Order: sequence, then structure tokens, then C-alpha cells
Amino acid sequence: MDPRRLLVLLAVEEAGSLTGAAARLGTTQQAVSQQVTRLEAEAGTALLVREGRGSSLTEAGRVLAARAEELAEVLRAAQDDLAALSGLVRGEVALAAFPTASAVVLPRALAALAARAPGLSVRLTEAEPPEAEAAVREGRAALALVFRYAGDSEPVPGDLLRVPLGSHRVHAVVPAGERPPPHLADLAERPWIAGCPRCRAHLVRCASAAGFTPDVRLETDDHVAVQHLVAAGLGVALLPSWALRASTVPGVVHAPLGGLDARAVELLLRPESQRVPAVRALASEVQRVVAEVDGAG
Repeated sequence: MDPRRLLVLLAVEEAGSLTGAAARLGTTQQAVSQQVTRLEAEAGTALLVREGRGSSLTEAGRVLAARAEELAEVLRAAQDDLAALSGLVRGEVALAAFPTASAVVLPRALAALAARAPGLSVRLTEAEPPEAEAAVREGRAALALVFRYAGDSEPVPGDLLRVPLGSHRVHAVVPAGERPPPHLADLAERPWIAGCPRCRAHLVRCASAAGFTPDVRLETDDHVAVQHLVAAGLGVALLPSWALRASTVPGVVHAPLGGLDARAVELLLRPESQRVPAVRALASEVQRVVAEVDGAG
């Protein structure tokens, strides 16, 4: 049984279709279909059920895909071992990061890394923390740049290494002409505009501690849209200082509030990735720029 075809089958399972697998593998849908057909001949049973535009694996296909994931992990470990042995900062590193980090930290970090290690390329994917964490755990990314609030109840994943980088404050955003109040409780009677699920949970938790339940009227993950909605007089909002550093629109004012948890920024990686020079180089540049950004206020 050709192990390369097992990896193709794994790509089909992860992508949910032959076309999606082809895009991941940088080949054609026809080539993927041919590889799966040959693997089915080797296995002596059907491995794939084609359903309209998608595909799902049979029970036998799922068994082989599980073994293919083990094979992929062995290959990743072998690549890491070779990179550590060579001590060279080159190749490609996959990074998953949340959007404001992509705007505030990564342009400077990646530019510095390109000057320091021109043989290294970084493949960046924007992802919220849960998706970024999953990407590292599943081997689709070597590093994840994530955030969490001090009051988050979810446990830190035990199988991944967590590297704290710093923290930044959360600001109240109100229409221009108003003065942001000193405490969250002062905004108890206002309508609210909420952000991502994790940010909304932070708002609800801190508001509860301040003695009220926020009246959330509007929700959007887009920090610029949040500010425009505030500027239009449709509510008030909380935004992290990094989001406001990335873009502040006319018609709003903002200031840090008492009674809010800071937002911590961390890197997540698999413990064995620490040995890879390229991963260490990228992590070092990200850590340096985060410290500079947080130190600038």
C-alpha cells in the first residue's frame, strides 16, 4: 500500500471533498480521484462515498485515514529532527494568528524575519484562538498566536506548550463628544455592540461582576464596523487596545476602563517544535514585536 496515497486520503477527509483535497495538495481533482481509486484497489474495498460536490469516507476509509494521520505525524517529526540537526533557518513555517495580531504585530515581525532569514518563508492563516489551537494540534500550523482573557474558564491545553508574550488593556468606545467613564458600571444603561464570542463572553462576565447584564443590540467581529456603529450612536462597545491601534475611525473616542480583565497574548506550539530553528526564529521575532507594541501603550 503506497503511503503517499494514504496521505491523499487523509487530505480528502480533512477537506471534505476531492476538490478541496486537490487545493490543499496543490494538484488537480482528477489526480486526487486517481490516487484514491488506486488505493481502493490496493485495499480491496471502497474507501470513499461521493455525495454531490462533497465526499465522505466509508468505515474502511476512516480506519485508513486514522493510520494516515499517524504517518503524517511521523513525517512531521522527521522533518523537525532534520531541521534541528541542520541548525539552519530555512524552509516554511505555518503560523495561525488572530486578526488584530495580523495587523499590529506580524507586519513588523515578518519583515524583520525576512531580513534575518531570507531562506525562510512563513505561511500565515488568520484564525480565532480555538481554530488556531486546533491547527497546531492537528499539525496544520507550527505556531499559533492567540489571546485569552484573565477570567477565561477554559483550561490551557495540556499537550501544547504555552508561551506568554504580554497583555494589553481593553477600552470602552463611545461616540465622539462623550467622555468615556472610568468604570464599566457607568455604562450599564447603554445599548451594547458585541464582538466575537470570546469577546462577548468577556463583556458579559465583567458586566455581571459590575452588577448588570449588558443589553447587546448588535454583534459583529469586524472592529472597524463596531466603531462605525458606535459613531452612528447605535451603542457603546469594548475593544482591545490592539484593535484601536490597528484602526481608529472618526466619530468615536476611547479609553481604558476599570473593572475589565486584560487580554493576554500567547504563542502555542507542540513541545517538539522548540527544537526547530525556523520555529524558534519566528517565535523570537513575534515575542520581540509584542513586547514593543505593549510597551508603547
